[in-house]
Amino acid sequence: MKITSTEFLKSALKEADWPHDSTPEVAFLGRSNVGKSSLMNSLLGVRGLARASSTPGRTQLLNFFLINGRFRFVDLPGYGYAKAPKAIKAEWSQAAEDYLAKREQLVLSIHIVDSRHEPSKQDLQLHEWLVHHHKPHLIVATKSDKLSNNELRQNTERIARIFRTDRVLIYSATKKRGREELWGAIEKSLKS
Repeated sequence: MKITSTEFLKSALKEADWPHDSTPEVAFLGRSNVGKSSLMNSLLGVRGLARASSTPGRTQLLNFFLINGRFRFVDLPGYGYAKAPKAIKAEWSQAAEDYLAKREQLVLSIHIVDSRHEPSKQDLQLHEWLVHHHKPHLIVATKSDKLSNNELRQNTERIARIFRTDRVLIYSATKKRGREELWGAIEKSLKS
């Protein structure tokens, strides 16, 4: 896909503050520090649009970005370890669940896992929730450039087995590996 424009729209936690038009949305979900923001920036070819940080829990609100004036990317707060009080993390979790459960504009959820590690219990819970609620989603294993081809193949097979799926997309934000395949899946979901 050719990216002609990217615009940060807003950060919001409460449903009342989310955009209210019918623009289709693609959500990015995953553990804290799994590379959601880096993946988004890499996909868009824009450095720093989504704030990437080495500190877990940096994304604390739902961040809405308008792409090409016709669809939105939504960066959700990460789950798992984050440097934030429990009450704040509970708010993020509730906002993310409300968004995933209620958002009619949501056409695809991109569930990001780290290709170097086995999926966590929370990764599995999210996957099972998406399957149970019939939410269109895609599993993307990031940081693929940090493994040998053999390690990557073994880890991807293990991720697919754990999630009981036959499709795990491999991605590297630094080398843009998997970029075209991921854009293909996004474009298909936008046409549905």
